[in-house]
Amino acid sequence: MPNATRILAVDDRAENLTALEAVLDALPVEVVSVSSGKAALKELLGDDFALILLDVVMPEMDGFETAGHIKARPRTRDIPIIFLTAAGEASEQAFRGYAAGAVDYLAKPFDPWVLRAKVSVFVDLHQRNLELRRQSGLLRATLAENSTNPDGCDRLLKALDDRLARVEDDVARLRSGENADDLDDHVAALRLVLDALSAGS
Repeated sequence: MPNATRILAVDDRAENLTALEAVLDALPVEVVSVSSGKAALKELLGDDFALILLDVVMPEMDGFETAGHIKARPRTRDIPIIFLTAAGEASEQAFRGYAAGAVDYLAKPFDPWVLRAKVSVFVDLHQRNLELRRQSGLLRATLAENSTNPDGCDRLLKALDDRLARVEDDVARLRSGENADDLDDHVAALRLVLDALSAGS
């Protein structure tokens, strides 16, 4: 699946990597498996990933040290990390893991449904971020056109009006006691337009 979202799985045991791949096979993701922290860092040099599933206990470079290197690099510091650890060690290692930049912890053996659900959330967030970046690029291109093309200003104002209308609809739903699950996304999209306006002024 060439356009699938990429997940990096890091574990020194081949059977654990096989299990992760099997569990995530139903999702629209490409699982890239490596067996060490060093191999993970090398993989992260050139490819983009939506999520890293990182084993804590590995020889040479453990999961905490690997996460420290990942979070120290500007290119990879924002990639979410879910630590995978043996059940008996999870509570003792949780604090250290969160301090190293983990967004979550899963104890082995993990529940396949829970793992799929957690990965799905991060895949969805990654796709939304890509879409927001795409929209931001379009808005900046529209701003650039604005200097020589009066129609560019009209398109930017229409984008601003459309996004503001979505936020207003969400607020109206909240006031009437309904859910407005997309409010955060709509506010973020509105912020992109405002940022584009600020950058061009």
